[in-house]
Amino acid sequence: MSDLLQEGLNLMLMGMGTVFVFLTVLVIGTTLMSKLVGLTTSQSDIDSKARSQSTAAREDLTELAAVAAAVKVIHER
Repeated sequence: MSDLLQEGLNLMLMGMGTVFVFLTVLVIGTTLMSKLVGLTTSQSDIDSKARSQSTAAREDLTELAAVAAAVKVIHER
């Protein structure tokens, strides 16, 4: 095998190995961070956030309904 082809294969393997190691560390780090956040966040905090988000969604729908009604009135003229 020529030297140029040997160097190309070596470079490819080193690059793929580096990417593999980086992605493995990334997945492990993400998993650990997720578990850490899960331990520090209580269930009541999660429930209260979900309730506040559903309230905000209802308010957004109310605003959307008001805007839709106004547009309908303007277009009926």
